[in-house]
Amino acid sequence: MTDPAIHERSRGLRGRKATVVIAGAFFITMIGPTLPTPLYPIYQAAMGFDGLMVTLIFATYAAGIGGALIVFGNLSDQVGRRRLLIPGLLFAFASSAVFMVSGSVTDLFLGRILSGLSVGMTTGTATAALLDLAPREHRRRYSLVAALVNMLGLGLGPVLAGTIAEFTSAPLTLPYLIHMALIAVALAGVLMVSEPMGHGDKSFRWEIQKLRLPPGVRGTFFRAVTAGFAGFSTLGLFASVAPALLLHVLGIESHLVCGLVVFVQLAFSAIGQVGSTGMRDRQAMLFGTAMLTIGILLIGAGIVLASLPLLLLGAAIAGAGQGMSFRASLSVLADQAPANQRGEVASTFFLVLYLAQAIPVMGVGAAAGVFGLATAGAGFALFIAITAGLAFVSLLIHSQTGL
Repeated sequence: MTDPAIHERSRGLRGRKATVVIAGAFFITMIGPTLPTPLYPIYQAAMGFDGLMVTLIFATYAAGIGGALIVFGNLSDQVGRRRLLIPGLLFAFASSAVFMVSGSVTDLFLGRILSGLSVGMTTGTATAALLDLAPREHRRRYSLVAALVNMLGLGLGPVLAGTIAEFTSAPLTLPYLIHMALIAVALAGVLMVSEPMGHGDKSFRWEIQKLRLPPGVRGTFFRAVTAGFAGFSTLGLFASVAPALLLHVLGIESHLVCGLVVFVQLAFSAIGQVGSTGMRDRQAMLFGTAMLTIGILLIGAGIVLASLPLLLLGAAIAGAGQGMSFRASLSVLADQAPANQRGEVASTFFLVLYLAQAIPVMGVGAAAGVFGLATAGAGFALFIAITAGLAFVSLLIHSQTGL
């Protein structure tokens, strides 16, 4: 009897066509998580919740990702990439469907959890699929493509939703309809792709992803994760609180401007990743954490002075620094972790980063109710700048060890 996995690998798109399809599906999936960002003020006005609730809704996304990383972390290695990409796309479709018909805060929480599950299942699986398809001499290039697709997809989401909210009368339905249509196209494409894995594991055993750090990588991990914490906390701030900052602190009501502000940070993150490929990893981390510190301080100054140019400049510099340090951190951890524990190290790293997206911005939401949004935002910027600065100093101190 023919093994189904072998049959899947014997038909369908291969090579560059398969690469384009999987990268496109990854890109389309990543539009979803940031699609609601410029729409939160509309939801607030319609449903009557406060800024703290916005950060809690956003945080459920990180919870969904964390749960997916732990439960589904290694599953694609056993069942194949296509078999996990398909449910990941279906979760993304379901998330947009829930948002489109949402009539309560509960619906928004559900939509965010589904979005987090989708991203948690898709991110590692799509990246692994692209590396499976990469010629050996181009694996670093394909890894960079995966990172770029991730960030640019996240960046396009708020621009798409902000544009629709600004110029149409269907801000809470049309963005999700478009996303669902794109997901349907991506799903059809993935179904036509040959299984990217070059071999199949016939013995199936579902294991919860372990979160452990080998002794030899712990020092590097904590230096890398400190910089990552600062960078992803800033991403979380822009993806959740930026609309309120623009509206209530800077007096800007445009949904499109809100989407563009988020896009600037994510686009410059992609630029930072590309621009740092010619640097040594340690050098990229040093430059990245320095730029991250400066950028976050400028963001804080933009909030205090109610200056959109300063906020945009800070977002661009912080985004580039985040991209540089993030790419270099992943590279260093992959090099230093034992081959049979790379998945555990990477999953632990990503789990901390996604928690960093959620927990600090919840603090901003809570503090805003007591001290005001401007003070809470500026205080957050100062705290994150100090964290990034500590990462920079730690990297300098350990310069003789390679990282």
